[in-house]
Amino acid sequence: MGDVYIRHIELLGFEKRFYPSQHYVYMFLVKWQDLTEKVVYRKFTEIYEFHKNLKEMFPIESGDINIENRIIPHLPAPRWFDSQRSTQNRQSTLSEYCSALINLPRKISRCAHILNFFKVRNDDLNPPTVSHFRKVETFLMPKDSKKGAADITGPIILQTYRAIADYEKNSTTEMGIKTGDAVDVVEKSESGWWFCQLKNKRGWVPAAYLEPMDSPDESEEQEPNYAGELHVVRKGYAAAQEDEITLKEGETVEVIHKLLDGWWVVRKDETTGYYPSMYLQRSGEENTPEKNQLRNRGAPPRRSTIRNIKSIHNQNRKQISQDTYRRNSVKYVQSRRKLKSNFLKGSTIVEDEQEAQPAIPPRPSKDLILIRCSESTKSKIK
Repeated sequence: MGDVYIRHIELLGFEKRFYPSQHYVYMFLVKWQDLTEKVVYRKFTEIYEFHKNLKEMFPIESGDINIENRIIPHLPAPRWFDSQRSTQNRQSTLSEYCSALINLPRKISRCAHILNFFKVRNDDLNPPTVSHFRKVETFLMPKDSKKGAADITGPIILQTYRAIADYEKNSTTEMGIKTGDAVDVVEKSESGWWFCQLKNKRGWVPAAYLEPMDSPDESEEQEPNYAGELHVVRKGYAAAQEDEITLKEGETVEVIHKLLDGWWVVRKDETTGYYPSMYLQRSGEENTPEKNQLRNRGAPPRRSTIRNIKSIHNQNRKQISQDTYRRNSVKYVQSRRKLKSNFLKGSTIVEDEQEAQPAIPPRPSKDLILIRCSESTKSKIK
């Protein structure tokens, strides 16, 4: 198979389908060595059959000869009848299985059996459509892998968004859309790229080109946070517009407003400007291969670049100019400095007061006390 291999397999969740009869399929996002990403759908019975064949191909690594030599992960057998609960409860095991599978030695992880199983099929490209059958119900895995099955969201009918302008895709991982298209959003990313599906098409679409059907998106931060959140620049960017900011890799900035199109307002000293969120990383957060891969992609289009549209975003979202961001940001920074200065000044005053306090006078001697006492007191003392 040459240099063709799978870098990562992510279980997105599962779908409940109703044609030709009710059944469940798991959704996998398969990331290949050429940076392409494909969504494939597999029944658990198919996955288990694939697993059995893999064990037969590698009897030593499957532990058939000596159990101590087993490195191929375990997978429970399917039930006679798969219910929604059993399909849901099996997700954690299946996610761990795929992760272990890709990390096996190359002779296994890159064998033709695994590569062929996760290749895109016609069924993946042409699933049952809404126009012919009841719409599928999609259940998504939680982002936090530590959550249990009880935390898995569902049932979920994917959020439907409307395209507010035409978008031509620029890579095989993206999806082109036309004005008025109704797309289902599978995954929202802070980078400003959303993974969507439209009938038999799937791919990444800029969030700036999408809007909910009837109201502003609730995940948009309505108000700036001038206190800021520390982020480190992981990839430099040279400003292409007047309201953007140029930064170099390794610089530390404060994010003051996170916007849905993936262009965040950041502050460096007293300068503010838009910067691609996909090139930033929260301070103290660990780096991952997925984040490195994301930085290799181009920044998504800005919402302000989409012209001549009647968008809910334009009608309801508060438009803030970069001058307003900067003016309010400077006020906040100055008030923060003043507060810090007053605090330090107050501490100095307290210290000075403590140093200026008079020492306790010495106790008078016995002779001095005797002089000041009355004659009667003297006699008593003597």
